[in-house]
Amino acid sequence: ALSDNGQPVKRKKGPAPKMLGNEVCSVCGDKASGFHYNVLSCEGCKGFFRRSVIKSAQYSCKNNGRCEMDMYMRRKCQQCRLRKCREAGMLEQCVLSEEQIRLKKLKKQQEDETARTSTVVTPTPPPEPATLDPQQQEMIEKLVAMQKQCNKRSFLDRPKVTPWPQSQDLQNREVRQQRFAHFTELAIMSVQEIVDFAKQLPGFLELTREDQIALLKTSTIEIMLLETSRRYNPAIDSITFLKDFSYNKEDFAKAGLQFEFINPIFEFSKGMNDLHLDEAEYALLIAINIFSADRPNVQDHDLVERLQQPYVDALRSYITIKRPNDHLMFPRMLMKLVSLRTLSSVHSEQVFALRLQDKKLPPLLSEIWDVNE
Repeated sequence: ALSDNGQPVKRKKGPAPKMLGNEVCSVCGDKASGFHYNVLSCEGCKGFFRRSVIKSAQYSCKNNGRCEMDMYMRRKCQQCRLRKCREAGMLEQCVLSEEQIRLKKLKKQQEDETARTSTVVTPTPPPEPATLDPQQQEMIEKLVAMQKQCNKRSFLDRPKVTPWPQSQDLQNREVRQQRFAHFTELAIMSVQEIVDFAKQLPGFLELTREDQIALLKTSTIEIMLLETSRRYNPAIDSITFLKDFSYNKEDFAKAGLQFEFINPIFEFSKGMNDLHLDEAEYALLIAINIFSADRPNVQDHDLVERLQQPYVDALRSYITIKRPNDHLMFPRMLMKLVSLRTLSSVHSEQVFALRLQDKKLPPLLSEIWDVNE
């Protein structure tokens, strides 16, 4: 590259080439400020992508995801802007590693601050361990108790589930239908459990009925997948529902589900299992998932965000106390909610195959599951 007077422009050492000053953003065409998250882009798209990843944002497009992206449209359609960021090559893991660096810097600043303020003469008392405030403590205990209560109700309904057939005959249509019915009934119980849990969350019933349904419509599948991963047993590579119904991949296939649907669920379950979350962490993640203001058709975004915030704060404090040396655990957990969105959007069709039973569902469930579409 040549400068205005025809002299060659020196390149900076290192991976990022020197900016000439006339580069444009690969996402929206605005003036680029450098390479961000692996892509030549402007400050606006850099910040937008970062916020979207950290918040696990889910946007919806009024034009079926077909908007042409430019400096005007980037403000109008967030879904297409995020899609364009990804198509241009922006990487979520770059944002997360940047978030990790930010957390490290923050920790170092805090340590420096502590070192500066401690006087040389008097020995400093050991730092106070991080604590949950009494409201957070109470909220977490309540959430765990509510989950246990909802679980218990399902456990009592267990005898009503169509039994898993003993016959191994894979060709027999009746046997196959019986397996399918068995899974469907477990799924319906699981949805009922999620709805019961949501209704008990403080603030949920303050929302309009339309917003309650809009939130549950998308989060139900994600929470079912989260609950499935929670029941994964790595020793036998199986998932156990209601204490003693265990299924491996072949069992799912025998019930009529496709392997391209089953394998990612087992992969996700293994990844969640590696985090070793406890009941409180699961309960908080589920509450955060339910109050996601960026779900399609949510009207009162501000109220939903306000209701979600205490759970995010409590989870952050809880993890800091439980795992003081693992500063990446919080972003890692939130990233699992991002993976869940991908998993559920790609596979919602398969999950909704479970609606095909002509079961009489309670009215709220039939609205969530769109039975009357």
